[in-house]
Amino acid sequence: MLEVGAALLVFALLLLATGLGVWVRPLLPEEHKAHETVQLVQLVIGMLVTFAALVLGLMTASAKSSFDTASNDLRTYAADLIEFDTTLRELGSEADEARHLLRVYTAAAIASTWPREPAPSGDYPKDIGTQDNSQRLENVRLGDMLTDVGRQLRQLRAQDSLQQHALDDALTQYRRVVDARWKLIEEAHSSISQPFFKTLTFWLGVIFLSFGLIAPRNALALVTISLGAVSIASAIYVIVDLDTPFSGPIVIASQPLRDALTHLRR
Repeated sequence: MLEVGAALLVFALLLLATGLGVWVRPLLPEEHKAHETVQLVQLVIGMLVTFAALVLGLMTASAKSSFDTASNDLRTYAADLIEFDTTLRELGSEADEARHLLRVYTAAAIASTWPREPAPSGDYPKDIGTQDNSQRLENVRLGDMLTDVGRQLRQLRAQDSLQQHALDDALTQYRRVVDARWKLIEEAHSSISQPFFKTLTFWLGVIFLSFGLIAPRNALALVTISLGAVSIASAIYVIVDLDTPFSGPIVIASQPLRDALTHLRR
């Protein structure tokens, strides 16, 4: 899992940097251990800690905002599916095939997007699976199912002006559903800049290297530094997990789509 790997990597690098500082300290000449030098190191550490804390806070807020946006878009998508199905009902029995395909698509989308949750009941393809890249929602077979709905819809012929208006509304809503699907697919990608993430990791490494240089050699100091490394690693874990809203332990709830599927089956 991406978020676990990132957290473990940062934790290991921070401990390695601290160990390097502890190892180097006895090798330094005495003038490098003078009070003025230690004060200067503490000032630089304070500056870096401020930068790192600010960046971590901004990254957490950005990841949480992206997660909330994707969650709200999923609710909107579910509402669009319900509205689309309601319009299809107005077209009568001629739209039954399109409604059936829409139900099949919705059930398959739930099963493939949330494979760890109980799959919806019913008859639909259950062997679609998920993409190898956990940050992607795009699935060719799911896309073909939704395309079939539009194909069935375009084959319908209105019998009167009222039905023509309903057909026009259905085509507009179908386009809206497709657009909403692709928006969710794009939001599943991670938005964290890798160069920026590496720079932040470098800053944290320098901070913990400095900790190792000035920390006293006792168990309490080492435990405190280790707890600090665990806290930083857990923050990285949360940021990366929130930034991939459809994978990892922290995921967007599937309930909106399940509620939509219940409505579609009425």
